[in-house]
Amino acid sequence: MSKVFVLDKNKNPLMPCHPARARELLKGGKARILRRFPFTIILCEREGGDTQAVECKVDPGSKVTGLSLVIKGEKGYKILWAANLEHRGTKIKEALQSRRAIRRGRRHRHTRYRKARFDNRTRKSKWLPPSLESRIGNIEAHIKRLKKLVPIEHIAIETVRFDTQKLQNPEISGLEYQQGELFGYEVREYLLEKWQRECIYCKKSDIPLEVEHIVSKSKGGSNRVSNLTLACKKCNQKKANLPVEDFVQDKNLLAKIKAIAKAPLKDAAAVNSTRIAIRRRLERLGTSVAAWSGGRTKFNRIQQAYAKDHWIDAACVGESGAKVFIPPKMSVLLIKAMGRGSRQQCLVDKYGFPRTSAKGTKQAFGFHTGDLVKAIVEKGKQKGTHSGRVAIRTSGNFNIKTARCTVQGINYRFCRTVQRTDGYLYLNTMAASSSP
Repeated sequence: MSKVFVLDKNKNPLMPCHPARARELLKGGKARILRRFPFTIILCEREGGDTQAVECKVDPGSKVTGLSLVIKGEKGYKILWAANLEHRGTKIKEALQSRRAIRRGRRHRHTRYRKARFDNRTRKSKWLPPSLESRIGNIEAHIKRLKKLVPIEHIAIETVRFDTQKLQNPEISGLEYQQGELFGYEVREYLLEKWQRECIYCKKSDIPLEVEHIVSKSKGGSNRVSNLTLACKKCNQKKANLPVEDFVQDKNLLAKIKAIAKAPLKDAAAVNSTRIAIRRRLERLGTSVAAWSGGRTKFNRIQQAYAKDHWIDAACVGESGAKVFIPPKMSVLLIKAMGRGSRQQCLVDKYGFPRTSAKGTKQAFGFHTGDLVKAIVEKGKQKGTHSGRVAIRTSGNFNIKTARCTVQGINYRFCRTVQRTDGYLYLNTMAASSSP
């Protein structure tokens, strides 16, 4: 179970405590709740205290980044807190492409438009696209927040998830790397994510999978990642060196295999493009930062028989990840980047013309869209207690999105703010750390 963050009365970080201990302090009036997500209490009287060095571990990903806090114990390291941070880089790219298409359409029709300004603009050094910059900003923002809540003295980050040069040319490195314990981990890790961890032929999952050559080596196939897929042992042996066109009778499945095989290394490129920038941003925080390989992370996880998950990968990063204790059932915080509202003044139709009025205020009756609220309704259709994310309306009748459904038409007078929005959606969940 994840620990509860503790601050002294001056808001200086102390060592996290067990949830049971936090409940005792709250019931006794010795502490009060400072934040709901991540759950943090502040002591009313205590000032200062002994602390230990906490290590923050980061497993950056194209879509989800794993975060873990570990501390050194008597028999190794033990995990204190973990989270999965979901990025919105894809949505940012889609929004920019949509806006660009509308702008170009208006220029093409010679209607009112903003003149092109790309000839008058210069990009600053080490510029990254907004979709990648958002991933870096999410990680940096949460590390900054954790440093205010926990005495973090060291950061370990996985800087190389996939070696794209190794994927394109497996013979590029030396003999020592190829014959070492980490050989093949980069390629296998990429193939597992690319083919969704299932046999491409029979679609079975949660079984041992083998690397399969789409065009067999005896027929002139290469070891390039575009010629590799995953198959169970039975299908792999049954296919042997047959051409994939002869082995797969389903034309739709055959077309899917060929399409996925030729898919670009988009996610791998996103991780590799941001890895150096993430490390530089974290080094500015004044904390020592160490960089490690994704092959080492997977090796540590497999040696300890842990299940595959982003927060578990984060715990297994680096040298300390070789011996880290994770409870069988761990409470993990799911964090989803939601943004802070749209900059678009109004919505448009398929022709690029406005179809709504200008955007109004983001605040109504003291509430913002995205605030975590608790509403107690004593009578009417919405009678009951509702907790969740609020969507404001200028009429005063709000919508609250709970864990189960969306409750509409709750008056603002019944709502009480639990935590102000910060651009992220939070959800606590129980996760298994070991394979069945």
